[in-house]
Amino acid sequence: MKKAHVVKMEASGPTLEDLGWNSFFADQLSAEEQGGGVCPVRVMAVHRGMVDIAGSGLSGMINSALPLSEGPEDRAAVGDWLMVDRERLEPVRILDRINLFKRKAPADQRRLQLIAANVDTLFIVTSCNQDFNVARLERYLVMAREVGVRPVVVLTKVDLAEAPERFLEAARALQPDLEVEMVNGRDPASVGRLARYCGKGRTVALLGSSGVGKSTMINGLRGSDDIETQPIREIDGKGRHTTTGRQLYPLDGPAKGGWLVDTPGMREFHLPDAATGIAEVFDDITALTQACRFGNCTHTTEKSCAVLAALRDGTLEPRRLERWRKLRDEDADSTQGGGRRPASAGGRRRKRHDG
Repeated sequence: MKKAHVVKMEASGPTLEDLGWNSFFADQLSAEEQGGGVCPVRVMAVHRGMVDIAGSGLSGMINSALPLSEGPEDRAAVGDWLMVDRERLEPVRILDRINLFKRKAPADQRRLQLIAANVDTLFIVTSCNQDFNVARLERYLVMAREVGVRPVVVLTKVDLAEAPERFLEAARALQPDLEVEMVNGRDPASVGRLARYCGKGRTVALLGSSGVGKSTMINGLRGSDDIETQPIREIDGKGRHTTTGRQLYPLDGPAKGGWLVDTPGMREFHLPDAATGIAEVFDDITALTQACRFGNCTHTTEKSCAVLAALRDGTLEPRRLERWRKLRDEDADSTQGGGRRPASAGGRRRKRHDG
C-alpha cells in the first residue's frame, strides 16, 4: 500500500469555505468529530488507490480505502468531502453528498463509474462542428436534472464555425429556459462570460466528448496555459483531448474563488438511474403519457395513446420520441437489474445549503 504524503500549508492557504464547505456538510459532524481527532478535507483528484486532498492547513495525497465500504458509491469521487484521521492520515468516512454524477462503466455496464460529487453547475460542452449531437446533449441534460444540478450548454470553437447561430438555435430548442453560452476558448473576454457561474466556493463540472475544447476553456478560466491541449485536426474538426483523470482546479481572474472539475472525454454515456431526469428533459412527452386513456399504455400500438396521436398530427417529432424511448428503456433495464438506489444514498438530488 502506498504511503500518504501530506504537508502542512501556510495560513494563507484555502479555508474550508474557500473549498466549498457549507452548513450542509457542517451539520453532519458529530460532537466527537467536532472535537478535533478528525478533520474534513475535500477530494481534489482521484488516482488508483489514492486521492489528492486539501483542507484547512492540509494538502497532499492519502490512501483512498474506506472502512466498511459496502456499495459501488462508497468510494471517493472528485469533489467529495472526507473525514480524515489527523494522526493516521486515513479516511474515516465520506460525508453525505449534495449530489453525485455517475455513469455505467463503458467496459462493464454492471459497474458504476463515479464522475464528480457536490457540483453546483454542469457545463455541457460541445463544439460547433460535427461533434454537436442532440441525443448526447439530452443525455447530459437528463443526468443534470436527475441530480438537481443547474445545466449550462457551452458551445465552443465558434470562431471556426461558418454559421454558429444554427448550433445556438438547436441547443436552445433542447429545453425551455435552458442557458446556452457561445465561447471562443482562445479569447479571454469570451471565456470570461462564464465567470458568473463560478462564484467563491462554487464547483462547476465540465462534461463533453473528446476534443471539444474543454482544456482550452479551463486554461482561459484559470488564466494560465498549464493544462496541455492538442491542435485541432483539419479533417474532422476535432482536437485530441488530453485529460486522462478527474481533477478539481482552482479558478482565477474573473472566476477567482471557484472550482472546476475537468473529466476525460465521454462520447459513450450510459445512465444508471434517470427516471426523474428523463421526465423533466422530455416534459412534453411526459405530459402526453399522462393524457393516455389507460395507465398501462405502452405508447407503441394503442389507438387511444396520446403520444401516438401527437406523432400522427405532427406535434411530436419522430426522432425525439425515438430518443425518449431509448433512454426510457435503458432506465427500465437499470431498474430491473437492481441499479437503482434509495435517495438517501447521496447520489440523488438534495437541497443546497449555502453558508
